[in-house]
Amino acid sequence: MTTHNTSTHSRTRVQQNVSRAKPKGPRRLLLLRAGLALAFCALGVRLVFLQVLDHAHYTALSVAQVRENLTTTALRGGIYDRHGETLAVSRPTSLVIADDFQIKDPITEAKAMSPLVQVPVVKLTSLLSKNGGYVILNDALDLTDGRKVSSLMFPGIVVQNSSVRTYPDGTLATSLLGGVNASGAGSTGVEYQFQKLLAGQTGVTREFVSSSGVNLPASHSTVIRRAEPGVGLELTLDSSLQYVTERDLARELKTYDGLTGLAVVMDVKTGEILADASLVNTKTTAGALGPITTWGKNVGYSGIDQTINDLAFSQAYEPGSVFKVVTFSAALQAGLITPTTVFPVPNSVVVGGRLFHDAENHALEHLTATEVLAQSSNIGTYEIGTRVGESGLLAQVERLGFGQTTSVNFPDETRGLLVNASNWYASDQVALPIGQVDAVPAIQVLDAYNAIANGGVFVEPKLVRGYVYANGTMKATAPSVKREVLSPNADATMVKMLQQVVLAGTGTNAIIPGYSVAGKTGTATIPFPGRDQLTGNYNATFVGFAPANDPVLSMIVVIERPLNNIFGGTVAAPVFQEVMSYALHHYGIPSNGAVQKPLKGAAASISSDVT
Repeated sequence: MTTHNTSTHSRTRVQQNVSRAKPKGPRRLLLLRAGLALAFCALGVRLVFLQVLDHAHYTALSVAQVRENLTTTALRGGIYDRHGETLAVSRPTSLVIADDFQIKDPITEAKAMSPLVQVPVVKLTSLLSKNGGYVILNDALDLTDGRKVSSLMFPGIVVQNSSVRTYPDGTLATSLLGGVNASGAGSTGVEYQFQKLLAGQTGVTREFVSSSGVNLPASHSTVIRRAEPGVGLELTLDSSLQYVTERDLARELKTYDGLTGLAVVMDVKTGEILADASLVNTKTTAGALGPITTWGKNVGYSGIDQTINDLAFSQAYEPGSVFKVVTFSAALQAGLITPTTVFPVPNSVVVGGRLFHDAENHALEHLTATEVLAQSSNIGTYEIGTRVGESGLLAQVERLGFGQTTSVNFPDETRGLLVNASNWYASDQVALPIGQVDAVPAIQVLDAYNAIANGGVFVEPKLVRGYVYANGTMKATAPSVKREVLSPNADATMVKMLQQVVLAGTGTNAIIPGYSVAGKTGTATIPFPGRDQLTGNYNATFVGFAPANDPVLSMIVVIERPLNNIFGGTVAAPVFQEVMSYALHHYGIPSNGAVQKPLKGAAASISSDVT
């Protein structure tokens, strides 16, 4: 009995344990279902946030993946000469781009588009088959054809506004105008100097584009901000005179195998630059001083190209005898000499341990101040310089504008290299008066002589006459700043002495029939680091103005390293004569009819101006 009860009790406990274990399966299922229900609820909540509450945010992100605000370039302002003739202009064009991933049949599409985009079928087929995603088909298509291409909506083809810079007169004045780079921004010259003004204000256009940068099919552009066209420039240049100046300079450069040549013509009263030529002879070896960069644009004579840098502003040189105007004008201003003051002039002197001499050997001479200038005597000029003294010479150098950048502020314009009181050597008492120790750009030499021509009043050179706006109006620039550098009496005397240089001195090749001319020649040695000078190399210069009795135009000509003939009187003066003669007639300047009396005796040797 006891055993039976025990067995029954054990069985009952087993049954109880089994009955307790049975609910585990259904419970896990319930938990799983509950978890799934929670997950679906969470997903639902997330979907509500995505589709309802955060809909605008994610829509914006989605659109932003294909929407871009693109900069649209403004039409670049034009550049014109003083008579309104176009020197540089940007022509509106259409830029045709292909997303060749969207093009299914390149051959068929090429045949249909070829006449419109002006690209041969074979080449166009190749472009449309590149699979690059962004292919330029034509970057300078005419606007009318561009509109046709756009209206036909070829798959994968986008037409955008563009422009191309052109120079209608070809190579004319390229050294001054400069150029633009591949992105259309000014890289040199006037184009670079006035980049911000010419470029205008860029606009903003909203586009829907693919990852390759091409507009999505059936999408539309929205103008956010319109581009403002650039402001044009009216320069002081005269295209006709510029052409004649370049032509005559190129011919002389070719004739004498010079390395470079420059010529600048200026309006005496206003300082306006009427012509500015800067050329290089690529067939002449540059030598120790290195090559001259060129545009590779021939000006009509084989090997004669436009320089990239405008040499009249950017290249300093020892001017030689044309610098003697500093010495003579200072002496006249101080009342230390008259035109007839006589000086004993030996052939040579030793000062500060250096030997200086005249260009041609001679016995002791007695020359008037006018004869010293006309014959370009180095030793006679030194003797006049000793009367002026160191401080007087340095002051006159500064007074005439040497060592100072001009108001033109042309790109890469140099101030030059001048001696001063802190680095003055005894030998500079000779070297400075004859133009050996200071290096200056040609524009500063012309400015000094222009001041003599202008009654002793220095006038800053000027290149821009006005700003031309898109509506056709022009705003004139302010007149050039002026200052007196020489008294009227001293200046008038200086002019008469410079006339004798042309009539019976080293500048006779500058004589213009019917017009009085005043000027000065220079044949200057070229210094070189490590030695005194480049043997056998010279810079030939002539600078002057006309008519001398009432000056209207001034001009400088510099030929660097002529080979066949080195003298300023035979190489540079003829260019002055030809260009100035044309200019005087071109502007209707009447002949003064004056008969000038030359110095007594034979004219000075043209070779006597070597320093």
